[in-house]
Amino acid sequence: MPEAVIVSALRTPIGTARKGTLRDTTAYDLAHHVVSEAAADLDPSQVDDVILGEGLYGGGVLARHAAITAGLASVPGLANNRHCAAGQAAVQSAAASVRAGMDQLIIAGGVNSASTSPRSRLHVDGAWVDWFPPTHPDRPDAPNMDMSITVGWNAAVTAGIGREEMDAWALRSHRNAIAAIDEGRFKEEIVPIETPHGLFGVDEHPRRDTSMEKLAALQPLHPEIEGFSITAGNACGANDGAAVLTIASDRLGARLGLPALGRIASWASVGVDPAATGLAPVEAIPKALARAQLSISDVDLFEINEAFASMCVATVNMLDLDPDRVNVNGSGCSLGHPVAATGARMLVTLVHELRRRGGGVGVAAMCAGGGMGSATVIEVAAP
Repeated sequence: MPEAVIVSALRTPIGTARKGTLRDTTAYDLAHHVVSEAAADLDPSQVDDVILGEGLYGGGVLARHAAITAGLASVPGLANNRHCAAGQAAVQSAAASVRAGMDQLIIAGGVNSASTSPRSRLHVDGAWVDWFPPTHPDRPDAPNMDMSITVGWNAAVTAGIGREEMDAWALRSHRNAIAAIDEGRFKEEIVPIETPHGLFGVDEHPRRDTSMEKLAALQPLHPEIEGFSITAGNACGANDGAAVLTIASDRLGARLGLPALGRIASWASVGVDPAATGLAPVEAIPKALARAQLSISDVDLFEINEAFASMCVATVNMLDLDPDRVNVNGSGCSLGHPVAATGARMLVTLVHELRRRGGGVGVAAMCAGGGMGSATVIEVAAP
């Protein structure tokens, strides 16, 4: 069986939705940029497919549009949607096809433009308002399945995590992200993008000036719920960005002289009660590791999306993970969460950080709206 190797891993910088540098850059533009960069050194005849996760965007198939505009008119495109895990699911689908021998090279990842998505805002009485259709109208206990409750608060209650612990994790996230930016750790993975507001090359969401005092001053999102401690400070941001990995068979990669940055060892997706969405990684991580015949102790680095600090802390505590191996370059609370792109972004960052450290085993895991979880295991050899 062919191995699914990662021959490139790149992303845009992450922008802050609606007021950041990517606010006027559409999902189509973001997809075009990363797919074009990934295909730059490839003959179009070598590319079998482009698979992109998309969560909020409507209209035509983004992946096909990106393929055409990247000069890959002979390459089909597939758009998938596994909510927050859509980008990671795209990479998993690519790896599955390569390992099955059906395809030999696929560009896969995710894209998200919260700033321009036609589904994220609705014009009502002359004003733009946040709007999402009810995803669980049959659940009277949670008619819109508010994720600050299903992902953030319920995880905190189940795992016994208090406000101070959440805020401390969020602060750690910002400090890790700022350190990574200042030390140039993202330079190998980011491809700057030209925007109407200038060339954009550095993640803009992390806050240098945040502190425990500032985080503690923020009001809870649901003050009507007794003890509710989820705030804008210990939650992810709304963001724009795109990320892709080029997945190839080891045989084709060797024949073409493509660099083998790592390999996709295994993956797993799970479904849980939507009210316990934030705890889905607790099930997805062991399932993915078991498929690779690995255990928690074999993992050098974890990327666990911080949709909310509470669900990340809950995962760390419930799986007894070493915090020093988790989100060493920041995550959702600091870098932001460009929904469908996040799963691919985590894999991109994980590949480059493991290479920087001399190789190892990494796991990228996340929950996804509607009671889902996803985890991918990669192995990276020493550069």
